[in-house]
Amino acid sequence: MHQDLVDEGWAVSVNTVAQLMAELGLSGRKPPKRRSSTRQGKRPVARDLVRRNFDAVAPDVLWCGDMTEIVTSEGRLWCASVIDLFSRRLLGYALGEHHDAQLVAAALQMAVATRGGDVDGVIFHSDRGSEYTSALFNDLCARLGVVQSMGRVGSALDNAVSESFNSALKVEFVHRHSFATHAEARIRIATWIADFYNTRRRHSAAGCLAPTEFERLMKERRSTNNHQVALAA
Repeated sequence: MHQDLVDEGWAVSVNTVAQLMAELGLSGRKPPKRRSSTRQGKRPVARDLVRRNFDAVAPDVLWCGDMTEIVTSEGRLWCASVIDLFSRRLLGYALGEHHDAQLVAAALQMAVATRGGDVDGVIFHSDRGSEYTSALFNDLCARLGVVQSMGRVGSALDNAVSESFNSALKVEFVHRHSFATHAEARIRIATWIADFYNTRRRHSAAGCLAPTEFERLMKERRSTNNHQVALAA
């Protein structure tokens, strides 16, 4: 809230904003206590290459993903996600009635398409759910050149950024609305991601900018730096 006001030209301190919000009874929504639904698969798991270090020096170095449940009047949906840890941008997602390997594969394929198709060498971090240890998903990663990394079973902190996205999706959007059908949920969640989460929602890890704006700014700065180096040479 404070950053939005500053960007709009207001000269106001963080403490003043906090005081006014308290007087008006405004506060952030608290996420409910999470219950883990991860079930480890029987296949071998990947080594944890991240170890809770969720910073990336550039786009397409380190991605993470997870799944979460969405309740509708027509029954449950599952949302699989893929996030770039450089900017916190949601690169890919898939919504389906079954939490299976096909769903997480669809989310990864969307992320690859978002990045233009060439993601050889990117690390993808997840939990040890059977969807991520499946032959289907392992084979897809191998074909794409994606290196898998996995946290421990039952340790939400090992995949904290994905957990944070799941919480934001539910607390900031899903829990504030009701969805009569699967189709309605798909459309409205996709709109929230495209029109708000990626383009307007600020992230502290991205310099308090929205993911797409952070990526644009970093690309612009790198281009300027490269140009200056070339001139100096």
